[in-house]
Amino acid sequence: MPTPLRLYELTGADDNCRFSPYCWRIRLALAHKGLPVETIAWRFHEKEAIAASGQGKVPVLVNGDQWVSDSWAIAEYLDRQYPERPSLLGDASLTAVTRFVNQWVAESVHPALARVILPDVHAVLDEADKDYFKRTREAAFGVSLDELTAQREASLQAFLQVVKPLSSTLSQQPYLAGDAPAYVDHIVFGAFQWAHVVSAQPLLAQDDPITLWCERVRQAYEELAA
Repeated sequence: MPTPLRLYELTGADDNCRFSPYCWRIRLALAHKGLPVETIAWRFHEKEAIAASGQGKVPVLVNGDQWVSDSWAIAEYLDRQYPERPSLLGDASLTAVTRFVNQWVAESVHPALARVILPDVHAVLDEADKDYFKRTREAAFGVSLDELTAQREASLQAFLQVVKPLSSTLSQQPYLAGDAPAYVDHIVFGAFQWAHVVSAQPLLAQDDPITLWCERVRQAYEELAA
């Protein structure tokens, strides 16, 4: 059995509240590779703990004396470092499509979803993180968290329009990668797991293809995300 890697993951006040969509991608990616990992709870105010990575965000993967940050870079690193294990990004064609999905999620899905759930995220944070989170997110979105709460229903409808092509795609196939999940699924699933962990209010109908796909992903990898 390989020596466990270490993965710094964003958490709320409760160490078990691991909500970062980017960290969930890597948790699933490591499971896909069959690699053991020690996960370490990390909060926004604990920058010093990951200073060796040369930046201040998670996920951060530590393998011996190697520190790797950024979820895409970590996925590439895992495929490069462990080529004998199941591939995350696949051949050049699948990698190219996965890169597009990565950008679509970052530029369309996450911003639309954030407007729905940012108040819920704020509610689960450690007290030491709340002021920083409120200040930076309100500056980024140009609206207060209270206003986002008031706009939730309209924001949810806008989000559902963004993910409509995802729903129609998943009505025709079990996973985005085809018959089994791969990193392209992990990328998109991370967004829905973000909402699932911090918010009690469902985003989608129980019979929506995205809901059913989320449950399949949650049951995969020995129910890691269940």
